[in-house]
Amino acid sequence: MSVLMILAGFLFSAVAGYMAGLVGSSNNPISGVTIATILTSSLILLALMGKNSANGPVAAIMIGAVVCCAAAIAGDNLQDLKTGYIVGATPRSQQIMLMVGVIAAAIALPAILNLLNTAYGIGPESGREHPLQAPQANLMASVARGVFHGGLPWTMVYIGMGIGTAIIILDKIQEARKSEYRFPVLAVAVGIYLPFDLDSAVMVGGLVALFASWYVKRNKARAKPDHEAALGRSERAGLLFASGLITGEALVGILLALPIVIWERNIFDLHNQLPALVGFVALVGVCYWLYRSTTRSYTE
Repeated sequence: MSVLMILAGFLFSAVAGYMAGLVGSSNNPISGVTIATILTSSLILLALMGKNSANGPVAAIMIGAVVCCAAAIAGDNLQDLKTGYIVGATPRSQQIMLMVGVIAAAIALPAILNLLNTAYGIGPESGREHPLQAPQANLMASVARGVFHGGLPWTMVYIGMGIGTAIIILDKIQEARKSEYRFPVLAVAVGIYLPFDLDSAVMVGGLVALFASWYVKRNKARAKPDHEAALGRSERAGLLFASGLITGEALVGILLALPIVIWERNIFDLHNQLPALVGFVALVGVCYWLYRSTTRSYTE
């Protein structure tokens, strides 16, 4: 296990760090890296431990967890180093704060995960009525169990491989045609395996981005000082706004877990007290606010 952890951690940390340093932390392929590690580790451990091993899936998950953390830290550190270089930070100060960040996360995350598990439950195995779904964790557990105990739906895996290949071919055709509409295979894959209540938020955000891009095309003459500068300003405004929504939702979810654990009930539960129309209006308002923030940054 230790040898597998070291080898996989070294290789995949390099991949994650390279992608984050080149493109950005949002393109860190942590899910793909972890799934590939778990599948490879499961096959190796299967040969060493034998079929139906009770400890095999757990060992594979442990290897995947270590590699996942290593890849996440590598991507985050490379992104921080890149940002620090741009703003002129000294390497010594950056290295100190990177170590502080890793230590602080290692201390805080177990407590937060325990809080969320106590308040909501994580995964369908928790037995809660509405647990946190953790689709990626369920997928990885299914891969590890399937290799050792059978039952892995290889037919669906092959179908997914075929769909992925077809989408990549279509994307290359669109690239050759210089079309602005592409077929990103990662987005399609995420849309297939994530639950619809999560996919729907991604879809709504994509529609807002599409409407904003249409606005940009229609108002190129109003860009100040020029189109490229205004486009970059608009994209940054939209990205910061959307990032704030994601971070805010996560922080609010953690804060709402506190009264559930303390008083064993959700004192902020308004689901049955307010009509669904209120939530719909709030959603439309946030989408319009995001759209206006992005488009206003283009013309100002």
